[in-house]
Amino acid sequence: AVGSDGAGSIRIPAAWTGLVGIKPQRGRVSGYPQTDPFNGITVWGPLARSVGDAALLLDVISGSHPDDVYQVGAPVRSFSEAAKRDPGKLRIAVSFKTAFGVSGRLDPEIRAAVERLARRLTELGHKVFPADPDYGLIGLGLVPRGTAGVAERLDAMPDPRPEARTEVEARIGRLVGRRLLPLAKRMDPYLHRKVGRIFRYADVVLTPTTARPPLRIGAFDGAGYRKTQSGVAAACPYAWTWNVLGWPAVNVPAGFTGSGLPVGAQLLGHDSDEATLISLAAQLEAVEGWTGLRPSSRRR
Repeated sequence: AVGSDGAGSIRIPAAWTGLVGIKPQRGRVSGYPQTDPFNGITVWGPLARSVGDAALLLDVISGSHPDDVYQVGAPVRSFSEAAKRDPGKLRIAVSFKTAFGVSGRLDPEIRAAVERLARRLTELGHKVFPADPDYGLIGLGLVPRGTAGVAERLDAMPDPRPEARTEVEARIGRLVGRRLLPLAKRMDPYLHRKVGRIFRYADVVLTPTTARPPLRIGAFDGAGYRKTQSGVAAACPYAWTWNVLGWPAVNVPAGFTGSGLPVGAQLLGHDSDEATLISLAAQLEAVEGWTGLRPSSRRR
């Protein structure tokens, strides 16, 4: 299936359902007639059981429209081919750091799952070491884009009837987000340089996809804007930074909690480098065998 990812909404559900989820490079998949969806943070990408299926679907949906605000460079020959190719020996930085201002206690079982994958990658011959991206004040690149985007969507509807918390977010977008949007976009080159320094000594960054295992259905039913936002930020503090940067990321299944719930890990890449992430994810899949794994129905 195809999903949209504005702050992790491909990778987070993929992590919580045992799927592969690819957030492509910004501009890789056109959203036309939306030429700048959610002011550059939202992209479309595939969710699938296997890396090969996800790569094939990304081949199918890739392409830009001349009016798209963001355009990629030369098209990748084939993501499907990348899924069949050995990634070579890579330098992989393992990070559990969250961006400034985002709280969230990492569940010990998720940390253990990511550390297990790191050991697996070492066994595969990669150089794996701890290192953190320098996120700085990257949140300033997200909030104006997101809140202004919500306001734009509601203002374009002939008869919007949003939940109260959505209307609050739209109001923030109208009052503050739109004013700060030019600043948020001007920060892009600075953030690319600052966060991108990690790629001087790493090819890929490995992080948790979420801080917590899957939440109960209805966990935020009836909650207001503030409680919803703080709860979501605590559960999912790792994915959204790559939306601000516009760079590619892949969720891979990382196993199950003791109660049988799926969890995931992220492979984060540099500008337009989906192919490396896909090759590495396919190599992991070959030894992890996650396409044949299912959570036990007897566990709760």
